[in-house]
Amino acid sequence: MQRDLASLWHPCTQMKDHETLPVTPIKRGKGVWLEDFEGNRYLDAVSSWWVNIFGHANERINARIHEQLDTLEHVILSGFTHQPVVELSERLGRLAPDGLGHCFYADNGSSAIEVALKMSYHYWRNVGRDEKKRFLTITNGYHGETLGALAVGDVALYTATYQSLLLDVLKVPAPDCYGLPREQWDAHARAMFAHMEEALARHHHELAAVIVEPLIQCAGGMRMYPPLYLTLLREACDRYGVHLILDEIAVGFGRTGTMFACEQAAIRPDFLCLSKALTGGYLPLSVVMTTDEIYNAFYDDYTTLRAFLHSHSYTGNPLACAAALATLDIFEQDDVINANRAKSDHIERVTSGFRDHPQVGDVRQTGMVVAIEMVKDKVNQTPYPWQERRGLRVFEHAMSRGALLRPLGNVIYWMPPYVIEHDEIDFLAEVTSEGLDIATRD
Repeated sequence: MQRDLASLWHPCTQMKDHETLPVTPIKRGKGVWLEDFEGNRYLDAVSSWWVNIFGHANERINARIHEQLDTLEHVILSGFTHQPVVELSERLGRLAPDGLGHCFYADNGSSAIEVALKMSYHYWRNVGRDEKKRFLTITNGYHGETLGALAVGDVALYTATYQSLLLDVLKVPAPDCYGLPREQWDAHARAMFAHMEEALARHHHELAAVIVEPLIQCAGGMRMYPPLYLTLLREACDRYGVHLILDEIAVGFGRTGTMFACEQAAIRPDFLCLSKALTGGYLPLSVVMTTDEIYNAFYDDYTTLRAFLHSHSYTGNPLACAAALATLDIFEQDDVINANRAKSDHIERVTSGFRDHPQVGDVRQTGMVVAIEMVKDKVNQTPYPWQERRGLRVFEHAMSRGALLRPLGNVIYWMPPYVIEHDEIDFLAEVTSEGLDIATRD
């Protein structure tokens, strides 16, 4: 650990914490389990930051990467191409909502958001609508840590420090259904959509796009809302002539119960941003999928300067594409979406009882994501002060019991690999119950 602390600066971490909180060195992983150098095992309940959907050291993904490694590890994608990136683009085009037939690759989720924002802005410029250069989003969103992505986000923990560097983005209240029974979600979403409708009506002439995370605001505490809001949003964006960017970086590839969350609203965005689970948690890769209309606005003679001159050195890396192809194979061969339904039902059964805990304000679930929100006062839904770091107590207890739970503030959540078994779900429920009691004990 001393070698680590002397040379590494860890992400999303106050490094001073590690004076008392040990860094855990991981030696190997297999399936849902990670193992340290002392032989202790930890169930990876957060899919190693929401990426590892088919388990660690998956033999089928390993084999596909090994095969590609012996053929081609990387080549510039400007003016060149290769088989894995072509096959991946074709397959994604068949999987995604109809009409998203053009794939632009980047290295990570934040970069995909930057691509979509720039592409939307540039589209309007190319069609002679220079005034359409602002963006609209909902509160409590998160889209990444680069400056453009931060600007369209709204989690103060990440954005406040850099506010003077960020774009001026319009924001309306989010439709999240915290504390509401499921049967009231649609009515709440419809009522909250009035804020979006008003903003579009007032600002559509200057708006390039609306950007949202569909169904789950993940880094914003796993707040959830129903597909109806997306249906209303697509209709309104069409009516007012504004692009719709859907950030499915965290929720795509089966996490919400369908391959893509937007399927549940039966809509197609103008830009679909994907990453994380795209490669099964193996290698960095992201993609922005878009339409013929947007693609054609950039298609012209070089001298018109309409081209989208955006690039990353590792764009469309063959090894990452090979991992993504293996991931898509597993979805197809194992009928993963249907298999997940039984696991999602089991997760609901074992977590529903947490609603009765005196310090739990809400238990919510969408697909393979469940969130349990701790509160100081259940009657008034008063949150614990963030400075008390109740979630850290859950994390420390879970690690002592052999589970990797990494709460978001006062929100304990599970976002496990899809290969998790029912008895492992039961184990997580047991550890979570213990962690709740310990974290809420004054």
